[in-house]
Amino acid sequence: VQLQASGGGLVQAGGSLRLSCAASELTVRGYTMSWFRQAPGNEREFVASIRQSGGTQLYGDSVQGRFAISRDNAKNTVYLQMNSLKAEDTAVYYCAVGRPILSATRQTGGYYHWGQGTQVTVSS
Repeated sequence: VQLQASGGGLVQAGGSLRLSCAASELTVRGYTMSWFRQAPGNEREFVASIRQSGGTQLYGDSVQGRFAISRDNAKNTVYLQMNSLKAEDTAVYYCAVGRPILSATRQTGGYYHWGQGTQVTVSS
């Protein structure tokens, strides 16, 4: 199983980026798909998740209202639209696939597969 994340880059504060994560050798329809991020010296932080059915979405407090997660099961892909970016959003962003119970969605332990990460840098 491979998760290929893309779409990161350098953007000015206030700008937008769209991350994509495509899964291969895995049908993601039955899995929760999520994004986490990790800045240097920090622990991996939950960003957003979307449940198997696509109906339940969760967001980290720091990105609520600015980021939007979506999925296309036919393409085995999850997206993260990031708007109104801030310097503190700078991190490596990782996609993850798993079947965590709802209450454990924000924790890393419930995920089976992780992407390689894509760097997002926001200049102030």
